[in-house]
Amino acid sequence: MHYFLELFVVLVLGSVAVHVSDPGVASSLEPLRIDGNLSFHDVSLAARDFGNRYRLLPSAVLHPGSVSDVAATVRHVFGMGSGSKLTVAARGHGHSLQGQAQADGGIVVRMENLRGCETKVHDGEQPYVDASGGALWFNVLLECLKHGLAPKSWTDYLHLTIGGTLSNAGISGQAFRHGPQISNVHQLEIVTGKGKLLNCSAEENADLFYAALGGLGQFGIITRARIALEPAPKMVKWIRVLYSDFASFTEDQEMLISLKETFDYIEGFVIINRTGLLNNWRSSFNPQNPVQASEFDSDGRILFCLEMTKNFDRDTAEIMNQQVEALLSKLRYIPSTLFQSEVSYLEFLDRVHVSEVKLRSKGLWEVPHPWLNLLIPSTRIRDFAAEVFGKILQDSNNGPVLLYPLNKSKWDNRTSAVIPDEEIFYLVAFLSSAPSSSDHDSLDRALKQNDRILDFCKQAGIRMKQYLPYYTMQEEWRAHFGDRWVGFARRKGVYDPLYILAPGQRIFQKAVRSS
Repeated sequence: MHYFLELFVVLVLGSVAVHVSDPGVASSLEPLRIDGNLSFHDVSLAARDFGNRYRLLPSAVLHPGSVSDVAATVRHVFGMGSGSKLTVAARGHGHSLQGQAQADGGIVVRMENLRGCETKVHDGEQPYVDASGGALWFNVLLECLKHGLAPKSWTDYLHLTIGGTLSNAGISGQAFRHGPQISNVHQLEIVTGKGKLLNCSAEENADLFYAALGGLGQFGIITRARIALEPAPKMVKWIRVLYSDFASFTEDQEMLISLKETFDYIEGFVIINRTGLLNNWRSSFNPQNPVQASEFDSDGRILFCLEMTKNFDRDTAEIMNQQVEALLSKLRYIPSTLFQSEVSYLEFLDRVHVSEVKLRSKGLWEVPHPWLNLLIPSTRIRDFAAEVFGKILQDSNNGPVLLYPLNKSKWDNRTSAVIPDEEIFYLVAFLSSAPSSSDHDSLDRALKQNDRILDFCKQAGIRMKQYLPYYTMQEEWRAHFGDRWVGFARRKGVYDPLYILAPGQRIFQKAVRSS
């Protein structure tokens, strides 16, 4: 799906809020003795993120030379007590959408600068990798591949930090089988809101371990993670097919994720008012029947693409092809729209980065991204699609619209992640960009479209949950967590009682006591 990001052709920057740094912060941090350094002047980068809509300037940026620096900084802020307004936010690769990794007037920790936590791969019957919370998944993958191993679960985009995705969930087309990334972690090293450095697992500090997984950074900063590995395949059979009937599209997806022997990756996406789609695929995919594919006409229909992969090595190619043929025979796609390709495992996993490089060269990457990610119960997915696709959403030219099923049984309900209360639910992701520099209302229009989708879900009683949630009032967060809010708030009080950490999530606000 790397070609999708070529749709992000936006030049309009959203309105931003600017905070002037507090000159007293530097003096208040003077007692700190750290291996790295604190920057008080060049802090503008820490006030931007991928969403490109919020600009909250911190007073300082910590470039940690060690994990001890992170702990010492948080411990120092905690020691300043409730009379200080300082907060601390961990920033990974800056891929937040709405300022979640920013700290207005506070301290931002540049996790990618964290040193002393080299990636170490451990072979054995149950292989794993120890990696820094600031390491990119892409770099961890490269190190694991040297040993013929790889993590089990992924995100579509690999240039994100370990700590960043584990603070949310981490999902892609493998999650139906292996669960999200947070279901594949053995151990964490965490700096709590009190500045304590703790090792956590299911056996040690278990409450903090599960709190931090999917915890939106509220309970601690993840400085190291131990992640489960599996043997890495060499190659990937990559397949795309089209549907015009939504019921067949979703039924086939749910059938595939229920099979014991199935594809290794399953995702879907929605195509509205798009022309030349199959011609775009020809640069990297081969049509099963070139003549029929060239004659295919969508007739203006809304189409649904099913994207699948099957992993293999050269000596298992024949068996793989037989398995793929058997699986395809069970599906009800439009026969003339079968496209296939074979690529290396690394090339497939890093597919989105190809488009990022192209867009950066054109100045079209660092633009507003008003994304909306929803988790919809399977029993309501048809109701949702009937209202949203073609009515609220008139086209999909401003970014991909993903739609694929996940299995609740693959998620550990002890973590902080919140999902719908049905065994099968769908990720529906509207990955929009504001359209063009010539249309200055495009960002506002995209945000209003998101609001219309959310309003419909509320009015129709669709008990969805936001993934990468964004709310501005605690009442909304209470509704998001539902009956799990009490436990979430309790954990906050235990591990970050002064509400120092991750203020950009806007869940808890630090109360400053006047002297």
